[in-house]
Amino acid sequence: MFARIVETLRASQGIAAKADIADVASRLGLSQYDAIRVGDDCAAIPDGDGYLLFAIEGLINEFVAADPWFAGWCGIMVNVSDIAAMGGRPIAVVDAIWAAGDAAADPVLRGMRAAAETFAVPLVGGHTNLRNDRPQLSVAILGRAKRLLTSFDARPGERLIAAIDLRGRYREPFANWEAVIDAPGRRLRGDLEILPLIAEAGLAAAAKDISQGGIIGTALMLAECSSVGLAIDLAAIPRPESVSLERWVRTFPSFGFILSVAPDDAAGVIARFADRGIGAADIGGVTSDRAVRVGLAGEAETIWDFTRQPLMGCIHA
Repeated sequence: MFARIVETLRASQGIAAKADIADVASRLGLSQYDAIRVGDDCAAIPDGDGYLLFAIEGLINEFVAADPWFAGWCGIMVNVSDIAAMGGRPIAVVDAIWAAGDAAADPVLRGMRAAAETFAVPLVGGHTNLRNDRPQLSVAILGRAKRLLTSFDARPGERLIAAIDLRGRYREPFANWEAVIDAPGRRLRGDLEILPLIAEAGLAAAAKDISQGGIIGTALMLAECSSVGLAIDLAAIPRPESVSLERWVRTFPSFGFILSVAPDDAAGVIARFADRGIGAADIGGVTSDRAVRVGLAGEAETIWDFTRQPLMGCIHA
């Protein structure tokens, strides 16, 4: 089984897609903005005694076409998660929607409105094109953080904590683990509040939300940005009993974060998630060798060696 999991990770399209970031960032000249580090879940713009957070997500076309209501919901949800992953709270969102007529746009719009109400974040504008040949959706968000969690501040010797809401189900046929539709909005907002409270308490400085690359792909991005390595115990990853590990490592959970935490603070961080019914565990350590290794039942393999090959190319001096 371990060999299959390793092959699954190495062949992951979700991970491979992250390599596109390096080329786009280079073409746009994003590295010239020294105060804003490229590769994080949000752009963090210094502003007074805190930071404005600015992010955008584009939804996969096939997903929007196959499950338009949930795609609209996810357009809000993934952006709110990006804000939380940076230690922030959302202010407002805007959207850009393309569709072949009003009927095609309707479920996407209803999904966005439902999620905006659930997460208590206002939709304040955007762009509309209902004369397109296919459905497409992009959503951008503005937030604020008092104290940042970033992709650039994991340090050797820290522990890697994974926190995932396991109270859900797959939204077939995609690898989306949906744990939000039936949950009360107040609870979901409280769950997200854990991240800024951890940041403000100084319990962590580095975090990412688990994205389309799955937990290992997200861990790769964190490791590259922080110029560190990781040793991950696959068996320690919080997982529903009914889901195989091979599928779970490719999963995009609706609530999922990884944090790099000092050893003395690990138990306290895990407890904050556990107190709200969220699966959380120490899944490995941060190392200094700039390689990401995964292990299971005494076997181990290097998934990525950043000394040989960059992923996003987003290391920041």
